[in-house]
Amino acid sequence: MIDITFSKDVAAARDAGQPIVALESTIITHGMPWPQNLEVAQQVERTVREGGAVPATIAVLDGSLHVGLDDDQLTKLAQAKNVAKLSRADIAVCMAQGGTGATTVAATMIAAHLAGISVFATGGIGGVHQGAEDSFDISADLQELAQTPVTVVAAGAKAILDLPKTFEVLETLGVPVITVGQDEIPAFWSRSSGLSAPLRLDTAAEIAKAQLMRTALGLSGGQLVTNPIPEANEIPRDVILPIIETAMAEATAQGIAGKSVTPFLLQRIFELTEGRSLASNIALVLNNARLATEIAKEMTKLA
Repeated sequence: MIDITFSKDVAAARDAGQPIVALESTIITHGMPWPQNLEVAQQVERTVREGGAVPATIAVLDGSLHVGLDDDQLTKLAQAKNVAKLSRADIAVCMAQGGTGATTVAATMIAAHLAGISVFATGGIGGVHQGAEDSFDISADLQELAQTPVTVVAAGAKAILDLPKTFEVLETLGVPVITVGQDEIPAFWSRSSGLSAPLRLDTAAEIAKAQLMRTALGLSGGQLVTNPIPEANEIPRDVILPIIETAMAEATAQGIAGKSVTPFLLQRIFELTEGRSLASNIALVLNNARLATEIAKEMTKLA
């Protein structure tokens, strides 16, 4: 087994059998500018603690897999330049070369499972990109959900993606897509996607039991919990869709492709919404952290 460096808080929680919630680090290094990225990361960790669990922000630092970061490490990561964005394909190479990298949804799931953590809170998962029938651009997050037994709490898939194809792939892969409190899958910034929820569960206890039942049945993979953004913070679908379409048209006109597409789109949507998209993003991440904390507590009770 790989050596994992646990923070003091996470190590103590593991020894005591306390609930732990995994958190990704790309939101720190690739999602927001300094110092807002640090402030939001601290706010998410504080939300988990106030809910009664221990946060475990995950990253690779100088080749070592860290599960839980102390204040100094979090601050240093938030200010670091040229940090690698790690998924399943490249996390091993980064570690072998002694590099520093932030974990995406897929890499965070891998690390969380290695650390014995069953619940992970994020903003939105990756998925099938627009035009994937030509580019074959599909996030590794979908395959990870099919093989790694971690419950991922998100506000759906990122709304810039091809949502119908994303959820069709998840169905094909046998990944449970569970929506909380409504019968329609949310679409990140919006509570509505126009897509019916395959499964609906309304409590953290039900969600925890569902993951434990998958394990008991010998089924591989985790489950995706789609948690709608609070109504007060959403950007309604009819408002955000034309903005997304405008940003996509600009990306095509400028020849932006590959890994450059997502950051370009998110920045243009931020500009076109006059910052509203970022405020909504922060609100939904905090909302997901709250629910993930409740699920982790229920799993601890049932274990």
